[in-house]
Formats: sequence, structure tokens, C-alpha cells
Amino acid sequence: MKKICISFLCVLFFVVIWNGCSSNNETQLRIKNDKMTKVNMDIHTAIGNKYSINEIEAGQMTAYQTVSEGNITAINVSQNESVSFIAAKNTHYTVIISAGKPPSVQVD
Repeated sequence: MKKICISFLCVLFFVVIWNGCSSNNETQLRIKNDKMTKVNMDIHTAIGNKYSINEIEAGQMTAYQTVSEGNITAINVSQNESVSFIAAKNTHYTVIISAGKPPSVQVD
């Protein structure tokens, strides 16, 4: 009986440690500016939230921001360009703004 209790506690300990070390499982989005000028972005989500990320410098990549899953529209306000995509739960996305091309989305 004592061995069963010790075994159970060891398994429980490893499960707790495993869950504590897992990565962030939220749907997240970041912006990568590959243009030679600053860009301003508006992010619209399916549930009606709007995020503005302004003054993204040339060559800069923003930190991830948590967004809701579902339809996402990222609008480059500076150039009036946009990209829409369906964001899945527990996935990380990068919206890439490039010179001479429409915005694109990369799954990380």
C-alpha cells in the first residue's frame, strides 16, 4: 500500500511539473513590418474587439498579443491594405507587411 501511495504521488508530481512547463496555449498574433517605413495596424476580431498597433518601425516585429479565435482582419491603415484569416485556438500567427505585396499570414 505504501508503494502505491508513493508511486501515485510521484506521477502526480510529474504531471504538475509537466503542465507548469507547457507553453502558452492561447491564440496569439504579432505583426512583422518588412517595409522601409513605419506602419499602423488595426486588428478586428470576430467577437467585435479592435486592437490598434501603431508606429511599427521598419524591420520590427511586435510581441505576441492574445486574440480570440475566429475571423481576424488585419488592416494596414498606412496603406489601406488588409488580410483576413480564420484563427484557430491555441495557434500563433504572424501578419507580414511587405513592400510591393499584399499583407500575408504565417502560422508559427
